[in-house]
Amino acid sequence: MFRRSLRTLGLSAAMALASGCTHAPVTTTSKFLSEPLVTHLYTADPAAHAFAGRLYVYPSHDIDAGVTDRTDGNHYAMRDYHILSMGAVGGPVKDHGVALKIEDVPWAGRQLWAPDAAHANGRYYLFFPARDKADVFRIGVATSDSPAGPFTPEASPLEGAFSIDPAVYGDDDGAFYLYFGGLAGGQLQRWPGNTYTPAAPVPQGEEPEAAPRVARLRPDLLGLAEPAREIQLLDPAGKILVGGDEARRFFESCWMHKHAGTYYFTYSTGTTHLICYATGHSPYGPFTYRGVLLKPVQGWTTHQSVVRFKGKWYLFYHDSQLSGKSNLRNVKVTELHHLPDGTIEAIDPFLTP
Repeated sequence: MFRRSLRTLGLSAAMALASGCTHAPVTTTSKFLSEPLVTHLYTADPAAHAFAGRLYVYPSHDIDAGVTDRTDGNHYAMRDYHILSMGAVGGPVKDHGVALKIEDVPWAGRQLWAPDAAHANGRYYLFFPARDKADVFRIGVATSDSPAGPFTPEASPLEGAFSIDPAVYGDDDGAFYLYFGGLAGGQLQRWPGNTYTPAAPVPQGEEPEAAPRVARLRPDLLGLAEPAREIQLLDPAGKILVGGDEARRFFESCWMHKHAGTYYFTYSTGTTHLICYATGHSPYGPFTYRGVLLKPVQGWTTHQSVVRFKGKWYLFYHDSQLSGKSNLRNVKVTELHHLPDGTIEAIDPFLTP
């Protein structure tokens, strides 16, 4: 199934960034640490989970829509989801086909961006962002009897959830939490105080960052059990990270995992191309910045998930190795190591010469 690549890649020298972004994509002539999981379609934003003895990956599906506008993310024109699975990391990867498409979602207008999944109540849940008919990003949920889908969406988006990049975390006590948010094209800045304010700007300078959100889900996972809360991300001195701190402040790509009793909130800084992590003692936070989890990959974005499978921890992420284009990406995986002091060993996505 995966013998034929989308194209043979010759790494591009330097890609000019169109209007709307202030930092250029990362390019390289180095060798990659990991290879794409699949090469027959473009995949990004991998959410990995161990279900029923297999590792399932819920990525977004990049397509080349011929759109060049980068100011609001229109060049990320994803329209459906394919679910991947494998019995072992490094083993054969199965594409289970289309699990959900934009035409299936009654309330959605366009752009099925980064999803996530959960298993509870004997069913599987797919959480996904999409722009509604008014072009505002909402978060929806769909259900299935199989981790591979197909998924049937609810008729309406989740009330009280908004923006992009939903991530679902199931805690040891059986409670599930939904994390979400993404700046700029992801519209998080438009929701100060959880009220939609279209003209609200992205925080700059010493202004407190636009915080990601978290809310406990109802037992049926089809709605929020409480109003969404802002997540406090703190520097080591205990101060809230500010908008101008682009190497540490939140931009997008929420993920939560727990190791040795500590909650690890990981996220992307966006413009500085880093995946960072912060730790806390509650799924609500606050979380204190600890360092870089993944150094910059080739391309503009990356988006991570962290999963334990068969006794090892793995980091899933994406880059643009197959295409050399920032909006046509491919999913990868590498092993992740927690250190005895509670930190995580930083991962370089390129091999040291």
